[in-house]
Amino acid sequence: MGVHQYFKSLNDLEKLIRCPGKFKYQEHNVAAHSFKVTKIAQYLGTVEEYHGNEVNWKDLYEKALNHDYPEIFTGDIKTPVKYASGELNMLFMEVEETMTSRFIEEEFPEQYQEIYKRRLKEGKDESLEGQILSVADKIDLLYESFGEIQKRNPEPLFFEIYEMSLVTIKKFSHLACVQDFLQNILSDMLKERFIPKTELMEITESIMNKEI
Repeated sequence: MGVHQYFKSLNDLEKLIRCPGKFKYQEHNVAAHSFKVTKIAQYLGTVEEYHGNEVNWKDLYEKALNHDYPEIFTGDIKTPVKYASGELNMLFMEVEETMTSRFIEEEFPEQYQEIYKRRLKEGKDESLEGQILSVADKIDLLYESFGEIQKRNPEPLFFEIYEMSLVTIKKFSHLACVQDFLQNILSDMLKERFIPKTELMEITESIMNKEI
């Protein structure tokens, strides 16, 4: 019992496969996703700072690194399911928050409990760091789906995930880092050689030309 259980649970994050139940050429786990989101958030924060915006790096790193830890209790829920309705998404968040809080109260020393309740709570808020986390999370999801599309995975879900991820990213177009991503990085992604390029280009152009 105690913090040992928390340290032990970090190994379980490697066993949590993202987008379960669907054929994939490359499996992705929650631990790797958290690392990638943190690295992406670091770049996005750098862009924001370069453009004169103040970034709280401690908050950003804590939000990015910890953002999916509560999935240790619920598992990964496929994006189209999780965001099928606002009420459903709120329900998932409430369940994760309750189970995480209970785990902290049972396993952490009392003097650190409030610190970890803050660290492990939902980090996607209205702060600059919370917005960067939202974008970084969807950029990694965009790349996961792009990798499957690039390998000619016939599962239409990955086109759906690509579209939903890009729509969410574009909602943060007021951020300098999102403008940088849309204008420079996304275009480089689509220049790569892959077979279903026409369909992906049409989806991308439709989203980019749409007012959100």
